[in-house]
Amino acid sequence: MVGIKSARKNIFRNIAIFFAILGPGIITGSVDNDAGGITTYSVAGALYGYKLLWTLIPAFIVLIVIQEMNARMGIVTGKGLADLIRENAGVKVTFFIFVGLLLADIGNTTTEFAGVAGSMEVFSVSKYISVPIVGVLVWILVVKGTYKVAERIFLVFSVALLMYVISALMGHPHWTEIGHSIAHPHMEYNSKYLMMVIGIIGTTIAPWMQFYMQSSVIEKGLKMKDYKYTIVDIVVGCIATVVVAFFIIIACASTLNVHGATINEAKDAALALKPLAGNLSSAVFAFGLFVASVFSATILPLATAFYVCEAFGFEAGIDKKWDEAPEFYWLYTGILISSALIILIPNAPLIQITLWSQVLNGMLLPVVLVCMILIVNNKKIMGQHINKPINNIIGWTTIVILVALSGLLMFLPLFS
Repeated sequence: MVGIKSARKNIFRNIAIFFAILGPGIITGSVDNDAGGITTYSVAGALYGYKLLWTLIPAFIVLIVIQEMNARMGIVTGKGLADLIRENAGVKVTFFIFVGLLLADIGNTTTEFAGVAGSMEVFSVSKYISVPIVGVLVWILVVKGTYKVAERIFLVFSVALLMYVISALMGHPHWTEIGHSIAHPHMEYNSKYLMMVIGIIGTTIAPWMQFYMQSSVIEKGLKMKDYKYTIVDIVVGCIATVVVAFFIIIACASTLNVHGATINEAKDAALALKPLAGNLSSAVFAFGLFVASVFSATILPLATAFYVCEAFGFEAGIDKKWDEAPEFYWLYTGILISSALIILIPNAPLIQITLWSQVLNGMLLPVVLVCMILIVNNKKIMGQHINKPINNIIGWTTIVILVALSGLLMFLPLFS
């Protein structure tokens, strides 16, 4: 009896510790399914049906490996990824890397506000009302709130994204075709298809995620004793990311692709679902887009402000007051305002901003990964917690594939 009671106590203790540590992995994974991601997955499903589902399997494996590296680096060093890159690559290299990342993230944040505007237009709410209101609420949450409060709200948002499963099932997907597409990957060698593949990988494993993941581990104060629980958090987050992406592609493939409907953005997918899968499916898809957009409009500029300030040695963190970290809060506010204003410009090229920001993510990712792998294998920095061979194999293979795909994307038009 004593042994059983002791075992039960350990189980409850482990569950309690897990829920206390819960956050960085799930939030980082879930926020990845943002307006840009939903748009990319929707266009992929509408254009190619189930043919691109296979890309989510390697993306899932790479995502777990990369997120684990981030968490381990954050726990062992107590420093953010941007901080480590500056210390090991120098200020000049850091400057050029982060200018590219900053531009990509302004494009990404603009995409989030495009998602807010588009989703609310489905419910007949003008973007000139929805965008300013969401922008102000998001700013208040970060500037006036605390990390604990923000994290709880983010976790609720993460769960809300599962509504895409409902939207997909309403479209009555063809499971035999889905299984065949995953088991027999389809490849096309043209710039449109390659751009779609890079876009999916770029939005599933975005560069900014690596910085946010590591910063949130530090912000939460996690130690090596928490490592095994952090891994569970990461795996759950990665599963949530891929499951949501999987069902968004299915929702559009089983309805829009089958009926030959063309879309340019996620809002088009929500509207096109009305006559094909019913009003409820359309409303669920649009509301999911709204939740994802608000969620990511909060996290993305926050992550950018975090890593830019880390890279150049400024104070950063939600729990700090404005006068303790002015650069952090000014940068966050500047990204938020500029991104929201772009959306309010009549006839702004939102579709091009959305798709190319995801492609730019895919092109910048190898640069970030090279820095990460070199740092995580440095014994002076990581001690006994350097990478295992399998982590390095997956990491370097991902870099080679992404560089090859980016090269093909740039040079294929010359031979077409």
